[in-house]
Parts: sequence; structure tokens; C-alpha cells
Amino acid sequence: MKEKLIAKAQELRQHGFTTGEIADELNVSMDTARWLTLQKATEEKTEAPVDFAINWKSIGGNSTRLSYVSGALSDMALSHGEVDTVVGVAVSGIPFATVMADLIEDMSGEDTSLAIFHPHKHRKDSDESDDEGTISTNFGSVDGKRVVIVDDVITSGKTVKEVIHTVKDLGGEPTCVTVLIDKAGLSEVEGVPVESLIKVSRL
Repeated sequence: MKEKLIAKAQELRQHGFTTGEIADELNVSMDTARWLTLQKATEEKTEAPVDFAINWKSIGGNSTRLSYVSGALSDMALSHGEVDTVVGVAVSGIPFATVMADLIEDMSGEDTSLAIFHPHKHRKDSDESDDEGTISTNFGSVDGKRVVIVDDVITSGKTVKEVIHTVKDLGGEPTCVTVLIDKAGLSEVEGVPVESLIKVSRL
């Protein structure tokens, strides 16, 4: 498994993916993505960061399963109140957010828009800066809206925190965060509840 991840990480790097994009594509932390890309670039072998690689292709590769999972996430989101806008975190949160916006609109009978968040880690190959990502202007607005944030995996909570700050800065009210898998075991981030289908706890 480790060799496959190393090979995939290096293939993505050759195609111009940043460390953040590799982390998202492989559903690992930034530290793990960095470690994977450096394995053949250096003779010095270092110990791998403690992490879990997540593969949810059986869901993402099937529209029916994607819809069912999005329905479960929508149900969890609505337990925190009404929703005006669903924000999908690029790249892997977007399919869930798209289906969720449609399902929540059907469930609530209210217009529900879709917004897209581009994390900072996709724009620069560094996690050292305090810069934050941005909400795309090609989709829905978060200004004055009750917002649900959607991603596939929480590893450290850094990206979710970034989205929450951005939504608040733009005048939105984050009501909850929904994810498939929470590897950090978080119940809230910046006072915003986190709902996950699966929480991973290290013993």
C-alpha cells in the first residue's frame, strides 16, 4: 500500500500537482503528501508521518452511492437549522455539495445555492503562510446566508478553519461542517459543529 501511495504521489507531482492537491487527491495530510513525494528524491529514508490513507472511490465513482451519502450529509446538516448555501471545498467536496444543495432545496422547499471554496493549499505549494483561500465568484454567494461547509475528509482541521474564516469575512453564517471522514476526531471547529459519517480515533 505504501509503495502504491508513493508511486501515485510522485505521478501527481510530475503532472504539476501541488502538495496540497496531492494531499487532497490521496486523502492524506500535507505532511504525509510531502513525505510521499520525497521518498525517491532523497537517499535518506525518514519515518512516515502517522496518518491513514482514505480511498472512497467506491462512493465517488458511483452516482447512486454519491447521492445516498449526500442525503445522509444533508440530513445531518439540516439538524443544525435552515440552509441557504452549501459550500463545497475543492476538489473532493464539490460533488457532495452539488447534490446536497439540490437535496436540501427539495427537503426544505427553500432556494439553496451552491458555492465553491478554493483552499490556499491549492494555490501555492506551501502551508507556511497565513493566506487563506477564496470563494469562487462563478457560483453562489455566502453574504448574509446560513452556510453548510462540505468536504470529503478532515485531516487536521486547517482547511475547514480557513473556510469558516472566509465565510464569516464575507458576511456568511457557518451553521455546520459536514464530511465523510473526520480523521482528527473533531466535534467543532471555531465554534462551528462538525458532523461526519465516520470518525477515526487513534488508540
